[in-house]
Amino acid sequence: MIGRARVFGDDINTDYIVTSRRKRESLDPAVLRAYLFEEVDPLFAATVEAGDVIVAGRNFGCGSAMEVAVTAVLGAGIRAVVARSFSRTYYRNAVNNGLLPVECDTRRIREGDRLLIGDGEVRNETAGEILIAAPLPGIMREIVAAGGLVPYFRRHGDFSV
Repeated sequence: MIGRARVFGDDINTDYIVTSRRKRESLDPAVLRAYLFEEVDPLFAATVEAGDVIVAGRNFGCGSAMEVAVTAVLGAGIRAVVARSFSRTYYRNAVNNGLLPVECDTRRIREGDRLLIGDGEVRNETAGEILIAAPLPGIMREIVAAGGLVPYFRRHGDFSV
């Protein structure tokens, strides 16, 4: 997976990703994408492109456990979030909905850098650096590859091997 880095800082909570008042209006990902990060960067939604990669610092997705914070990201065509760390709830919501959460040191990634996300690493092609990523357990890789937990279960029936 390759994409343009869209950089945010630490402690990006779910209400920064998409405000809770927006989920009362719609749960449609195509609608929610227009409100993505509106409280942090009002121009973000208008400039996001399918394939972009969200890059953040520590504790991405903290705050409430609203799953719509993952839905809005996917609705914008973003398939991966790279962060120094995630709230556990956002991390699991991401996997369960087919959004790839990648944990690595993001401090040297800059807005617009071209990132290539591979198994266990993030290559910053702009800076010529390779960042080692925390391994995603095999079952989680399979769930993300299937497009989320529901498509995984439709395909496999359960977690048995």
